Amino acid sequence: MPDPSHRGQLLLTGVPGTELDADTARRFKTLQPGGFILFGRNIESPAQLRKLIDDLRDLSEVEPIITIDQEGGRVSRLRLIGNEPPNAQQFRDRGDRELIKRHGRLTGQILNLFGFNLDLCPVLDISHDDDADNSLKGRCYGRDVGEVIDNAGVFNRAMREQGILSCGKHFPGYTHAACDAHEELPVIDRSRGEIEAEELAPFRALLPELDSIMVCHSHYPAFDADRPRWPASLSRNIITGLLRDQLGFDNGLVMTDDLDMGAILNEVGFEETIRGALTAGNDLVMICHRVEMVEEADAVIAAMPELDVTDALERVHRLKKRLRPPAPFSLEAFAEIDAAIWQLRVDTLGEERAKELSVEDGKRSPVETY
Repeated sequence: MPDPSHRGQLLLTGVPGTELDADTARRFKTLQPGGFILFGRNIESPAQLRKLIDDLRDLSEVEPIITIDQEGGRVSRLRLIGNEPPNAQQFRDRGDRELIKRHGRLTGQILNLFGFNLDLCPVLDISHDDDADNSLKGRCYGRDVGEVIDNAGVFNRAMREQGILSCGKHFPGYTHAACDAHEELPVIDRSRGEIEAEELAPFRALLPELDSIMVCHSHYPAFDADRPRWPASLSRNIITGLLRDQLGFDNGLVMTDDLDMGAILNEVGFEETIRGALTAGNDLVMICHRVEMVEEADAVIAAMPELDVTDALERVHRLKKRLRPPAPFSLEAFAEIDAAIWQLRVDTLGEERAKELSVEDGKRSPVETY
């Protein structure tokens, strides 16, 4: 049984740069966070990335979750040092399950090579409008429930076979969000019956095959009518009542989306956010960019005498027992997997389109907030 005093295990934190400076190493050594999430700011070269992850593991007394958003397309952190795989929509439009299976397998292989052990995907949102400005552009495996379940399921199973754990997102769904939660809080005014029939269907179908769930920052009046503009990520009605009790994800690990997003920052104070996230039923609170705030988050948790963290710590502990050690690293192994990712891109998009999009990719900012 994990020690309840080890509250740092409830923190999933970003890392400031491409290497651990003395202050950051001291902070993490003291806090012992449950996991680390890496972004473009942390990636400079293949060997540097593996060293950074090895250093994070070395200072952790308990094997840490090392995670990243490696979906494909624009949400591919590793495109900074290698080839970018197609996105979910491109696989959807191609309509070839074998290509999606290859993508899952290659994603698992390259993440394991660098030392990651959990990928923040698959996206289980549904795309009714591929051009909607709600953060989902290019990221959805389907335009209806069945298409999402089928395609996301193929990817998820192939990636997990390579030893990388998965995270279904964004529960209960950004499908009908009219704005981007990175900037402001979406309010999704749909009935409970509509949400259960559509948005929840992919999660319900794939829950037995998902290692964790990420909860989004939209407000759902159908579940929290008495708390206007209260995000799902802080909602006990949604996390404990819906996800754990109704859908049966009682033993699975649940994490918030990034608490540094506008949907949270513009609506809820920091202390109330941390308190709300844990009392709602999350096991991990995610602080991606204000890394210096993880110490304050730890202090907030310590000052919550009414909070029983035993169940959350047990779920974190249970997931960590399934973490696999990283594969031996070599530049030759990276080059081989990277070449296979390029071939996947060509086979999915065609060679000319693959090259054309690669030029466009190179013009994008290396730091994506998605």
